[in-house]
Amino acid sequence: MYEDQDVIVIDKPVGLLTMGTERDKSHTAQAILNDYVRKGNSRSRNRVYIVHRLDRDTSGILVFAKHEQAKRHLQDDWTNTEKRYLAIVYGCLTPPEGTISSYLVENSALTVYSTSDASKGKLSHTAYRTLKEARGFSLLEIDLLTGRKHQIRVHLSDKGHPVVGDKKYGKKGDGYQWLALHAHSITFTHPFTGQRLSFETAVPEHFMRLIGNIRPV
Repeated sequence: MYEDQDVIVIDKPVGLLTMGTERDKSHTAQAILNDYVRKGNSRSRNRVYIVHRLDRDTSGILVFAKHEQAKRHLQDDWTNTEKRYLAIVYGCLTPPEGTISSYLVENSALTVYSTSDASKGKLSHTAYRTLKEARGFSLLEIDLLTGRKHQIRVHLSDKGHPVVGDKKYGKKGDGYQWLALHAHSITFTHPFTGQRLSFETAVPEHFMRLIGNIRPV
């Protein structure tokens, strides 16, 4: 989507890891971009640096730094970065617009859950707005006010409206192949020019199949 000497912005497809795991180190967004910036020269020291992550099954915008200094600048200013997601959930939310807040904690099984104990979890806020209701689903625009692991998925599940296709926090017997969660837009300050940069992606095709035509958001 964008590249200069300091940053690269991509639109990550569903199913692609942001970075490597013990099981899969090669087929990741980071590995693909490392090959790209090395231009086929395996001895090149060029590489990209992780600024933030998306889950494997979440599609949408990812920002990478092209050097360590850019990474530090972007991460230090991350609280000023605006991130909006689209999600399709089961049912209709009441009220149709609001903010979900809880303390989130991760257990030894790597499952994130809400707790009322402030000493155990990190306070997290997810703002949502209903854009469309159809076929027993709701299309939501999500403003990620804090950036905790699995935050959107846990908060919407807590509210009784899990994300369609969510195998971990979703509805039992959900037969949908793709997670209906998409990082739709991002606005951040360039680490060296100071310019505010904004990027937006198209609505994924599998969203249209679930809920019909979607007006630009």
